[in-house]
Amino acid sequence: MNEYSGYRFMWTIVMFDLPVTTKPQRRRATKFRNELLDLGFEMAQFSVYMKFCGSRSAVDALAYRVHHKVPPEGHVSILSLTDKQYGQMQVFNGGAREHRDTERNQLLLF
Repeated sequence: MNEYSGYRFMWTIVMFDLPVTTKPQRRRATKFRNELLDLGFEMAQFSVYMKFCGSRSAVDALAYRVHHKVPPEGHVSILSLTDKQYGQMQVFNGGAREHRDTERNQLLLF
């Protein structure tokens, strides 16, 4: 059985800025957000979604799938971090440092 390694497991973070001026643009932006949810992402902030992955190859496959769902307008960035790097993130809520739960809410199947 594989031991847990903070360097083997990865996080995929999708950050985007999509135009929402017209009704069709709003529809495309909503569709993109829903497609991210369908791929198993969790919303961290309104335009920032993240997903825990079991390996670098899983991150690459996921990035490929996200790439093919990007609307023709807007800007989308995909960032990958090791679980160790992600665990070092500092989170502040209203100026106060927030305690982060290290439990994974997503099911990971090997």
